[in-house]
Formats: sequence, C-alpha cells, structure tokens
Amino acid sequence: MPVLVFATNNVNKIKEIKDVVGDRFDIITLKEAGLDRDIPEPHDTLEANASEKSRTIYQITRQSCFGEDTGLEVEALNGAPGVKSARYAGEGRNSEENIDKLLKELDGVENRAARFRTVISLIWEGQEYLFEGICKGKIKKSRGGYNGFGFDSVFIPENSMLSFAEMSLEEKNKVSHRKKAVEKLLEFVDGIYNNKSLNPSH
Repeated sequence: MPVLVFATNNVNKIKEIKDVVGDRFDIITLKEAGLDRDIPEPHDTLEANASEKSRTIYQITRQSCFGEDTGLEVEALNGAPGVKSARYAGEGRNSEENIDKLLKELDGVENRAARFRTVISLIWEGQEYLFEGICKGKIKKSRGGYNGFGFDSVFIPENSMLSFAEMSLEEKNKVSHRKKAVEKLLEFVDGIYNNKSLNPSH
C-alpha cells in the first residue's frame, strides 16, 4: 500500500481526506511523522502555498508527500477571500469572524455566486504534480448547520438546498472541492501501481 505524508495539522482536512481515500493508501500526518510544526502559507496563490507545504516536508523526510491549500472565491468580491480565506478577518482571527466579515461584505449584494477551490501538490519520488478540485455554489445570507469547518455554514453547493455544514461528512464528500482534488491524486497513484501512463495536470 502506498504511504504518503500529508503536510498538515488541520484535523478537519485530515478527516475529510482519509474518508475519501479509505484503504487505498496510508496517510501519515505531520504529527505521526514526528513533525509537529506549522508550515507558513506566505504566497499569493493556492498552488504556491500547496507547493510550499509539500516541498518543505519532502526536504525533511525524503518521503513521498502532499500538501494542499483551499480558498473560497466569491464572484462579487473579485475572487476574495481566495488564498487569504483562513485569515480573511485578519491574522489571529477565527472562522466565525471570517464569516462575519464575508456576510457584511455581501450585505445587500444579489450576486451570491462562489466556489471553493482546492489545489493539491504531490511530490512523488522527487517530482511534483498538481491536482485541482472545484465546487461551485453560492453564499447564504445567514449561517446554517453545525458540521464542517471554515466557511461551510454559509456555502451551498450547486444542486443542493443544504449548506456544507448541514450535510454529513459522507454527503459533503460526494461533491466537495477537496474530494475532487483527492480523486485526481488517487487516480494518479493508482495509475503508477497499475503501470498505466497518466498525465496529470501541472
């Protein structure tokens, strides 16, 4: 079974990705790898931040690994909060304060279109590959639900009446951005083990 180090300490992301992966490969968290540290996200793109995480861990462990970064991109805000989603209300702020700011920015705005976008950077045997997952939807006018994390309570995916926070993990993982990116990673890894020639996006 392939073993990959996941460059994160975010327990919610670990839970979601392990649910998608199942027993198809073994995910080792930073803590399990003896690396109880946070990796900075200093860049202006999701791609660069994901690469920062995977490259940092690969340099330390020399093991195949992956990092990811995710942003909420709101059409009426020209793609904000985007790469700054976790820090939208400022450094040291929490998810509830980020949501408060988002709802205030969209107060009175009719266009609520938004999307979540995840980028995964996989380093496999020293080579980097990027995988993207997108989930389109809209921003609610108020919070709904208690599951999930981040902006989940105000994001409704397409073809649903429920926010991510009103869904079970299984329901969310049928349509989520993170699931779509992970599925592409799984296809790539499976292809290697099945001796297939796959060409992931760079």
